[in-house]
Amino acid sequence: MKYLILILVIVGALNWGLIGFFGYDLIGALFGGQLSVISRIIFAIVGLAGIYAITFLFSGRRPQEES
Repeated sequence: MKYLILILVIVGALNWGLIGFFGYDLIGALFGGQLSVISRIIFAIVGLAGIYAITFLFSGRRPQEES
């Protein structure tokens, strides 16, 4: 499950990078524009994955301490 969430977050980040650098929305282009139902569902799923990924920050693992 965590790998799927990570992949969705990466897809979202790459799409935002394309929008920021080139003004190109890959998800919208592939699925019929930003306002199409399929694109909106994908955006929503990626957004939920991002929210879930926040829990990775609090997973109980402590960062490696430098010695």
